Amino acid sequence: MHPLFQAGEGGSTPTSALQLHFGPIAMRDAVRLNRLWHSRLPSIDLRLGSRVCYGAECEGVTYAIAIWTHPVCNQLPQDVWLELRRFAIAYDAPKNTASRMLGWMARDLARRLPRLELLISYQDRDSHKGTIYRAAGWFPVAVGGGGGWNASRTTRKAVRISSKIRWEKEVGLARHGDSANGEARPSPAGLPPV
Repeated sequence: MHPLFQAGEGGSTPTSALQLHFGPIAMRDAVRLNRLWHSRLPSIDLRLGSRVCYGAECEGVTYAIAIWTHPVCNQLPQDVWLELRRFAIAYDAPKNTASRMLGWMARDLARRLPRLELLISYQDRDSHKGTIYRAAGWFPVAVGGGGGWNASRTTRKAVRISSKIRWEKEVGLARHGDSANGEARPSPAGLPPV
């Protein structure tokens, strides 16, 4: 038998992402923590409505949040795709928190939403390398010039200043090769593959 957590908690801050527990959290808590932790976009326009927010916690302290919505781009399927709008990690979160949480959320969302086919997220190329997505089994599918894919009016100015990579993770029906409508997934026009 192997212990569930690493030996030695390391004080009040977890020393391993294996010590974190993931689960749904209230929208107000996710928005508040995003404001504290997000590197580029501390505010979020939620008029589209959130489908689910998640948190990673250990001993009552939250170390990461995620806010999932329908895709901002209305040309993308709204009923079987979800977009990771914000993913913010506390500075004292243990190493590998992000990739471990991405993997857990993909499995949980597929379980909760059986018709779900695809998860998408946009990586700011000026701030991040995409390592967390690769580690969690996501794939880069397109590069864009910033602002065109998923920017609402309130974030367009902040988003436009850097190019983006769209990452995707197939879940549910798509992962098993069975599309709900039998059609190929659309991709934004004019965006080259990575």
